[in-house]
Amino acid sequence: MSRSKIFVPKAAIPPHLYALCSVVAFALLLLVWSALTYGAFVPPLFLPTPDAIVTSAVTLFAEFDLLSDVLASVMRVSAGFLLAAVIGVPLGVLMGSLKTFEAFFEPLLGFIRYMPASAFIPLFILWLGIGESEKIAVIFFGTFFQLTLMVMDVTKNVSIDLINTAYTLGVSQRGVFRRVILPASLPGIVDTLRITFGWAWTYLVVAEIVAASSGLGYMIMQSQRFLKTSNIIVGIVVIGIIGIIIDVLFKWLYGRLFPWLGKGGAA
Repeated sequence: MSRSKIFVPKAAIPPHLYALCSVVAFALLLLVWSALTYGAFVPPLFLPTPDAIVTSAVTLFAEFDLLSDVLASVMRVSAGFLLAAVIGVPLGVLMGSLKTFEAFFEPLLGFIRYMPASAFIPLFILWLGIGESEKIAVIFFGTFFQLTLMVMDVTKNVSIDLINTAYTLGVSQRGVFRRVILPASLPGIVDTLRITFGWAWTYLVVAEIVAASSGLGYMIMQSQRFLKTSNIIVGIVVIGIIGIIIDVLFKWLYGRLFPWLGKGGAA
């Protein structure tokens, strides 16, 4: 591949170059981190060294059963996200397809989505108690409205020419939903689910602040209380690793479902 094509907008690059750029980005981050900590530019209380993080991670997994916290958080985030997707995807498709649904739901959802999920925690505790339902509700609330509106936008972008052509060929209104709108929207819906699943993880710490006894958010908040900075960073890094795994799985699914689109940075 010529050097001139590397900077061509939207041009594909070889898989090995894509992988190399990704590795270099993480290597540069580790290099800067090492320079700041080993060079004593930043006190360990604020940013521990990389080897201190590794030691803390080993201790947390071996002695404090961090794996159970990971599983608890995965279950909560997955439950909140799946509930949002099961309701939000069909509603978003209807809003993007039928103007009556858009007129009825979009102003309300647009109004609520600006309200911070953390502000509703006292209400969720009052309504649902302090068990798992309250934590799942926080994640659901933080994800559902954005997911639904993004699915609506994806559906609205389906070409009207495709729909009119289907009607010309004798396809019924129900058939247009099933044979035109849904297939044309599905790639964008999968991308929307990938993005919003990441958002669901950003509400984890908020969800696990109150009356939690397990979870990565709980572990991070407890570590902050006792100034265990290395444990906080371990929790953040674990969430980041989980996020990368989820992102890779969604991209793999996208490639398997829609190979003709050729989406991706490598070719």
